[in-house]
Amino acid sequence: MFIGKGKKVRDREGEPTRPYTKGSFAVQVVMTIAALFFLAPIFIIINYSLKGKRELYLSSPLALPESLNFENYRKAFEKLDLGTTFVNTFVYTAVSVLILAILCGTTAWAIARCKRKFFKFCYIYFIVGILIPYQALFLPIYMIGYKMNMTNTRFGIIFMYVATGISFGVFLMNSFMSTVPLELEEAARIDGCSVFRTYFSVVLPLLKPAMATLVIMQSFQIWNDYLLASLYVSKKQLKTLTVAIHSLFSAQSSDYTTAMAAIVISVLPIAILFLSLQKYFIKGMTVGAVKG
Repeated sequence: MFIGKGKKVRDREGEPTRPYTKGSFAVQVVMTIAALFFLAPIFIIINYSLKGKRELYLSSPLALPESLNFENYRKAFEKLDLGTTFVNTFVYTAVSVLILAILCGTTAWAIARCKRKFFKFCYIYFIVGILIPYQALFLPIYMIGYKMNMTNTRFGIIFMYVATGISFGVFLMNSFMSTVPLELEEAARIDGCSVFRTYFSVVLPLLKPAMATLVIMQSFQIWNDYLLASLYVSKKQLKTLTVAIHSLFSAQSSDYTTAMAAIVISVLPIAILFLSLQKYFIKGMTVGAVKG
């Protein structure tokens, strides 16, 4: 950064930067304080996961552990049966998100490009699905799943997650379709591309930010879901990681240090996913915010 006489402040690439004012300093202070408030619970969870039971009750939540106790992580692997629950959660999340990405993308593309009344009705139908909280659908979902013999099955719980997430996915993807130039699709058709090739070769690559946003948001919801997983699955070999973590908390006795270690383990895959798709996620959330 350099300052010349009569010249604006510029960065290393030569682009003009905004002047540093008292207002921007105040915003930075407020944002720093807000970040500390958000980071404090994360620090406490990691801190507790490395403490022994005696330190848990005698020391301050912000006090560092006397020694790093990784025994809690070993106990978490054993008590949660991570070889089963982790794989179950990963399979439910990965398959459900993959199906949602395919269905929501193609459905939103058809709705955005076709102007018939049927497709407009379909869009309104999906919007209505967003307005109804999925907690209100617990009983009918369970009854339908029970009558179709889909309870306590992997296919049933994946089908349930797809059914409850498709409305928001279609709404999200449809809002991004305006960023795809229609001229590219028309040129692809002139070159002889079929409908499927036009979508997968022309449209889909331009929807990476939207797909990343959908994948991250649905992965968060499915990976951390407790209510639907506990309702639909009762077999131990089909339980998810979140349901297993809940078993560490009870009215009689609670193993908080092991539970905190389990929470840290469960957060890692989602954190890695977010960091991997962060660039596309931020771009997807800001598309359409600035016009022109």
